[in-house]
Amino acid sequence: MTDIEVLAPAGSFESMEAAVRAGADAVYMGGAKFGARAYAENPDDCGLLRAIDFVHLHGRKLYLTVNTLLKEKELTKELWNYLAPLYEQGLDAVIVQDYGVLSFIRKHFPDMEIHISTQMFVAGPYGAALAEQLGACRLVLPRELSLSEIRAIREKTDLKLEGFVHGALCYCYSGQCLLSSVIGGRSGNRGRCAQPCRLPYNGKNLMNLKDLGTLAILPQILDAGVTSLKIEGRMKGPRYTAGVVHVYRKYVDRYLAGGGKDWKVDPEDECLLRELFDRGGFTEGYSLRHNGQDMIFTGKKPEMRVVDQERFRFLDEQYLQGEIKEKLKGNVKILKEIPATMEVIWGNQKVSVTGEAASAAEKRPLDADTVRRQMEKMGGSGFVWEELAIEVGEDVFLPMGALNSLRRKAIDAIQEARCHAYQRTL
Repeated sequence: MTDIEVLAPAGSFESMEAAVRAGADAVYMGGAKFGARAYAENPDDCGLLRAIDFVHLHGRKLYLTVNTLLKEKELTKELWNYLAPLYEQGLDAVIVQDYGVLSFIRKHFPDMEIHISTQMFVAGPYGAALAEQLGACRLVLPRELSLSEIRAIREKTDLKLEGFVHGALCYCYSGQCLLSSVIGGRSGNRGRCAQPCRLPYNGKNLMNLKDLGTLAILPQILDAGVTSLKIEGRMKGPRYTAGVVHVYRKYVDRYLAGGGKDWKVDPEDECLLRELFDRGGFTEGYSLRHNGQDMIFTGKKPEMRVVDQERFRFLDEQYLQGEIKEKLKGNVKILKEIPATMEVIWGNQKVSVTGEAASAAEKRPLDADTVRRQMEKMGGSGFVWEELAIEVGEDVFLPMGALNSLRRKAIDAIQEARCHAYQRTL
């Protein structure tokens, strides 16, 4: 199995960047409307367009949460206007709960993938078959399913299966909770859950489930047919996102390299996950058992633990403040009285740009080393040269500003070409 996906939450643009830097293959995030986490720092429409370009520049994917139940006027008047610019920008997929939304998107945005949200509660082979028939390509499995139930779905459908592997668990069946709506008038199915299950009743936390943590049984989850490993946490910050992705990336790579043979989890990694967020320990959820009292944390919220600040410093420097350097190949040609040219190759994209024409040198002629130094000043562009060929004619001169302009023009052009490859026309 080589198509395993580490899927990260992104409640903000910063969390999205951290997830990509930490090794996520894809991120899921909400926008200004129709997402099940209305209180996250969801980006506005312009922020989503930037996020789509960012993930594509690094060869990753972005899935948009449109996973609330929509009112009729929202479906007929607002949804198209909301999705149209994102679709054209190259949005990879939408995650939906509402069958009306599914049908609407399939009709109006035919080239975009549709993922069935866990909140639609498709919990068996027949529901999966219906979702596939209606045009979905992926099923986000309810958290309540066992591995045997997941295998039964896998055997009866060609849908890709996505399963939660880490983060908060709902006490209720996925998408079926009305407690927040009844008690506080805030519906989870409209993105405004007040989490009443986390509150104490008669002095005890009777419904407060521990967070999911599945590192120990990751090979079993993958062997059951799950190909996208979903981390929960759009309400949490960039450091949490980066840290959890960092750990799960490590173990997915280990599985890809050698399978699940002699599978062990490093206690240091478990410790890091607890330090990032602790709700009284972790549970493996329903994967291997139906339920159990030890899935619930009934005590008081754990006191602030002493954390290893070196671990946090590593995460901050590496993933919150660091950069991914994409490797480019290029060549520069500077000849007398001919516009300077620069060609850049990045994967399947290739661009050529021209700049000022070089003149005859009056004093100190331009040389290849000088050109290379200028072309390597990539700053915060996120690129680095893997190969760079330089041809400079004899006794030519070109100002440093012209060289810098040529470099910037080429970098802008290759970025535009990469993003354009994902874009669509309605």
